Amino acid sequence: MDNKLVGTGGEAAAAQKDGRVNGRRGKRNEPEAHTRYFLPKPGSSPAAPELGQETSSEGEALIQAFKSGQMFYTLTVWKAVPEVNSGGSPVIVKQAVESKLTVHER
Repeated sequence: MDNKLVGTGGEAAAAQKDGRVNGRRGKRNEPEAHTRYFLPKPGSSPAAPELGQETSSEGEALIQAFKSGQMFYTLTVWKAVPEVNSGGSPVIVKQAVESKLTVHER
């Protein structure tokens, strides 16, 4: 089987350059600034998730989840705030809520 890329011009190169696969932009694997990471509470399940111990970073959550053979949860808290767009009309947008406590205080 021939593994040549099919397409015109530099479509494949352009898609690869900006992170698209099959013409779709891929989801970036960058955590949001206000994302928090939790291991599940004992006895919880994906159908009924309960947040357990919070970790200080995504890396720590990955390691702890791998070591214990469990999943981990990410949480971002949002609030709805009004904002005036360029046309002068008010719109409701989401704004991330920053946690005031450090992981060790929770």
